[in-house]
Amino acid sequence: MKLTILGCHSATPHENKNPTAQLLEIKGHRFLIDCGEGTQVQLRKAKVSFVHIKHIFISHLHGDHFYGLPGLVSSFRLLGREAPLHIYGPKGIKEALLLLLKLSKSNMNYPLHFHELSSNQSECVYEDENVIVRTIPLKHRIYTNGFLFEEKIGLRRIDADAAQAAGIDKSQYRLLQQGQDVESNDGHIVENTKVTFAPHPVKKYAYCSDTAYYPSIIDIIHKADWLYHEATFLNQHAALAEQTKHSTAQQAAEIAKKAEVGLLILGHYSSRYKDLGLFVDEAKAVFPNVILAADGAVIS
Repeated sequence: MKLTILGCHSATPHENKNPTAQLLEIKGHRFLIDCGEGTQVQLRKAKVSFVHIKHIFISHLHGDHFYGLPGLVSSFRLLGREAPLHIYGPKGIKEALLLLLKLSKSNMNYPLHFHELSSNQSECVYEDENVIVRTIPLKHRIYTNGFLFEEKIGLRRIDADAAQAAGIDKSQYRLLQQGQDVESNDGHIVENTKVTFAPHPVKKYAYCSDTAYYPSIIDIIHKADWLYHEATFLNQHAALAEQTKHSTAQQAAEIAKKAEVGLLILGHYSSRYKDLGLFVDEAKAVFPNVILAADGAVIS
């Protein structure tokens, strides 16, 4: 699992401060999460090939989270994309994007598939044999979801020395990986657990974009390996956080502690703060394993 932070600052872009966008690499997928202004430039800087992006997840329709989407979709067209693109986001995202494409006479030469969301309950929005993606309903000024990306349990791992000693032909290895007992070369049944190891532990990444302090998400994100949680304000501005439906670093840490996550990643800082180290200090007083998101940073 690998996370590239393309942008992690709040609404107003600056020379070296990009609005929200992330690229998550998990089980062979490259999922783009939110798409603020300048995302395609940040993707270029990170040397990410556009062709590998097949799914884009948009948390909500505030500009700093999706105004980069029309440009990115148009660039895909100019580059001759043919592969389908799936876009997951709040109801209204299809109308907004297609209107811009229509007015600019940008006829798509590849299929665009929209998956519009409106439920206030967590729901599965994508699933294949390797990974499942669920929404994390959040509490913001407009309809907003975070997303939980979770690997599925993989195949059991062969203990090659034990399998050879038990006289198991390699043609049986696939059955062993699937958890079955198999027959040895001399006709004996060999118990699976005697010649295999458990699958690798699954990884979980919880992305919680703009939201007020919202303990309702704790059960959904419980035991996530990584949690990205917005921290627009420090606790000295908790009243402003409540008014604008954002969180403080302390509140993000409280969520991380109660959810027993492995690592808390803070982001979406207000530009009023010059020393971002204060966010870490405030969060670590509650939850020890905290890092700051930074534009261009890679976590793996």
